[in-house]
Amino acid sequence: MTPEPIATNELLRTRRNQMFPKLTAAQIARLEHHGERRQTHAGEILYQPGDRPSKFFVVISGDIELYVSQRSGYELFYTLLPGDFTGEMNALRGSAGMARARVGHDGILIAIDIERLRLIVQTDAELSELFMRAFILRRMGLLSEHSCDVVLIGSGHSADTLRLNEFLTRNAIPFAMFDVSADADAQAMLERFHVPPEDVPVVICRGERVLKNPSNFEVAGCLGVNPQIDATRVHDLLIVGAGPAGLAAAVYAASEGLDVRMVEITAAGGQAGTSSKIENYLGFPTGISGLALAGRALSQAQKFGASVSVALQATGLHCDRRPFVVDLAEGGSVRAHIVLIASGAQYRTLDIDNLSHFLGAGVYYAATALEAKLCDKKEIVIVGGGNSAGQAAVFLANSCNHVHILVRSDGLAESMSSYLIRRIEQSPNITVHVHTQLVALEGERELQRITWRRGTDGTEEQHEIAHVFLMTGALPNTRWLNGCVALDARGFVRTGLDLRPEDLPAPRWPLARQPYLLETNLPGVFAVGDVRCGSVKRVAAAVGEGSSCVQFVHRALRELSDAGQAPAQA
Repeated sequence: MTPEPIATNELLRTRRNQMFPKLTAAQIARLEHHGERRQTHAGEILYQPGDRPSKFFVVISGDIELYVSQRSGYELFYTLLPGDFTGEMNALRGSAGMARARVGHDGILIAIDIERLRLIVQTDAELSELFMRAFILRRMGLLSEHSCDVVLIGSGHSADTLRLNEFLTRNAIPFAMFDVSADADAQAMLERFHVPPEDVPVVICRGERVLKNPSNFEVAGCLGVNPQIDATRVHDLLIVGAGPAGLAAAVYAASEGLDVRMVEITAAGGQAGTSSKIENYLGFPTGISGLALAGRALSQAQKFGASVSVALQATGLHCDRRPFVVDLAEGGSVRAHIVLIASGAQYRTLDIDNLSHFLGAGVYYAATALEAKLCDKKEIVIVGGGNSAGQAAVFLANSCNHVHILVRSDGLAESMSSYLIRRIEQSPNITVHVHTQLVALEGERELQRITWRRGTDGTEEQHEIAHVFLMTGALPNTRWLNGCVALDARGFVRTGLDLRPEDLPAPRWPLARQPYLLETNLPGVFAVGDVRCGSVKRVAAAVGEGSSCVQFVHRALRELSDAGQAPAQA
């Protein structure tokens, strides 16, 4: 028999041997020690879209047909033959699957429990590399299919449509997009599910459930994005925030045997995850997008057993008890012996009364491929002079007619890398306006024109520009801490040497030792990355803080163990 993949999948054609590698007899023998043989019969369904994986299968004889949902119904994606195996990244994440697996001909499989598969990935270097590469490429292949198992119907001029599009995209969830203003099939889809046009955006989950303008949390719940969590469990380490610092901490802590739980409000990568290209990160001479870097780090963390949940917002830290308890906006809470604050920072807003009216409808806080498509061949404005603004300007200049950068200072050199400044200076369609600030936004449903003011003489200029990107400094995400830890005057978390004597009164700091380098004034609570006072706002610095913090986490856990408050660490 010959596999019959969907012919349009370029990734499958070019990297088939890595997506679907053949196991050797020796590798199959090793795997069989972890599972048991199982007879299968033609037509048997092994799993459906939406099922959480419980078994990993290796084909000994017969075959397994993998199907994905398309507009015309389920279509064959690939046929697994003897020596092939099932699974993609959801097998390690514990999230719901996106394909249907059907037995084509009678045969024999090796069935391995998913928990045993995770152990194999962590302990067998050869199989780990083979499985991880295949799982990642298979997820990429599913993304390129634009599966109709999840459908987003909305408008390109809607802030909530953009929000949902970004959530699905950044979390690597295959979906089909129908734009009511541009796609002729959108109306037919609305009629099929009895949805009036005024209810868009809607997400159709698994071809059945219709969610009207849902929150990210509702979408995540419907699609089974997050692993199932035992609410009574006390984790070794809870990481709040999945930016570069949090991801680095998760990778190192999980790889060293700690029970790690991470919660993130949107998607892995944090603010860095929206960067079009990061070119000054060590080891990537041609650069890497923030989305790709975050995806790789997330896969690493989950490979080592870290449990990662998205669309969950921390709303409160209970610092009067051990283990610590962190409340979540969506209900419930998480308990852990150690808490790592990695909740990052967000761009400052501007003091313009109607700014919120245009968020997602002309005003944006990220410059990804989604926003670039909205302002293709148009004139745009970027407000800000830091690296994020520079990266956005260089990226958007490739597709926009003209990019205006507004900075309140004398120029870009104070806060932007020199390689970005040189590219901006050499770009004929980028203009830097110094001593200039945005003062007004106008439009009805969408942004139509703006006004900026030049600081030297106070002259105001109005321009017919409908797309503005705000990248103006940072505000720390620390409101959820409930006064439990010391903050500086700007709201960033004080740690280590930045803590003052008045931050460490007894009995608040009952230990004989001083706080560790990245520890707050609350023993067992640490802070890393952009949220930390005095941190260097660079991806590499955040990764360094997240990874190095793990050594202090181990020390704090040993202290708890010695005091009988936590299990002994291996």
